[in-house]
Amino acid sequence: MTDTTLPLFNRLKERLASSPASLPSIPSLASAAGLSEEETAALVAEHAQLKPAAWMERERIGFATRLLLDRERSATSIAESAGFATDAGYQRAFKRRMAMTPGDYREALRTSRFQLRLPRGYRKTEVLAYQGRDPQGLAERVEGACIHKALMTADGPAILHLDLSGTHVDASIDSTRKLGRHSVAKLHMDALKILGLTGDAMAFEQAHPGLVEGRRGLRVPLISTAFDALCWAIVGQQINLAFAGSLRRHLIEVAGTPVGSMKVHPTPEAIARLDPSDLTSQRFSRAKTKYLLAAAQAVASGALEIEDLWRGSAIEAEARLTAQHGVGVWTARYVLMRIGFGDSAPVGDSGLATALQRLHGLAYRPDATETAKLMDRYAPWRSLASMHLWASLHG
Repeated sequence: MTDTTLPLFNRLKERLASSPASLPSIPSLASAAGLSEEETAALVAEHAQLKPAAWMERERIGFATRLLLDRERSATSIAESAGFATDAGYQRAFKRRMAMTPGDYREALRTSRFQLRLPRGYRKTEVLAYQGRDPQGLAERVEGACIHKALMTADGPAILHLDLSGTHVDASIDSTRKLGRHSVAKLHMDALKILGLTGDAMAFEQAHPGLVEGRRGLRVPLISTAFDALCWAIVGQQINLAFAGSLRRHLIEVAGTPVGSMKVHPTPEAIARLDPSDLTSQRFSRAKTKYLLAAAQAVASGALEIEDLWRGSAIEAEARLTAQHGVGVWTARYVLMRIGFGDSAPVGDSGLATALQRLHGLAYRPDATETAKLMDRYAPWRSLASMHLWASLHG
């Protein structure tokens, strides 16, 4: 099914991205695909790892945010162009996806401060722990309930501050340069990724109450760029978290872009310029160094186009990633999970296998094949299920 359906999925994706109003409903999507609604749902689940309604809403809101960058477009015309039948439906979907109203979003593009709404039951503890996993981190730090993240924009580096101490998230931006509307829009999306606000946990929680008991509201924090996610996955292969954190910190130290007292994660070009000894002298293995530099060179040259993978097919994305030397299924699926695909379990992960062993009372730790079978029951939410299983190891 995969080889024959990828071109069809890509055609639907391109049409939805460029003209969402031409596909106003799931029946119209199915008609455009030449499939039944059930077959269309299977197609979208296989590639986008979403239900059709969620996929269409995501693409419509993405289209609307691009139109909101135009100061002259009216709210009504934007809603219609994005394919919403009513303004009320547009407003609800926008708040659900962007954690603010369209009007607040347009206003935020003019400033260096904005507020994000948090869903009911949102769990801050795990997000703060993930962002603060390296207490000496250069690209991200956590102080109390505040996350500080160094990020790159089209106008230069900036530090995004996210204060989670209240019922809303208070976001502020520090930069030595004036940031344009596109840069602020990018940082707003980065904030949603960091906080795990790009997906909805409710359907999964309703389907698997036993697994989520005591952890309702848990989210999947995403990594701001796919290249950062790929580097982190390569660095973390077959070593513990503390050691992986120290290696990543060194990588950022030698190749990152300074901003204030922090550094932005290195670009592919910056890592590609490194000499292997820059890494092997700091406890990077020769194999890890080789894989990391090869990945950076592939992305920098355009041979591996990575930043838009999240918009397309998970199957195509995994194939592109695993074609890269040193990137196996575990690495690829970890990247997919951290860039926003909702049904990507990093099978082969030792922690995931241990959690499944405990959950099912097994006398042995399942291998990758059995882990994949045990995770099948959590489709189409295997990314979030993985987060819950990892969290179960810590009580």
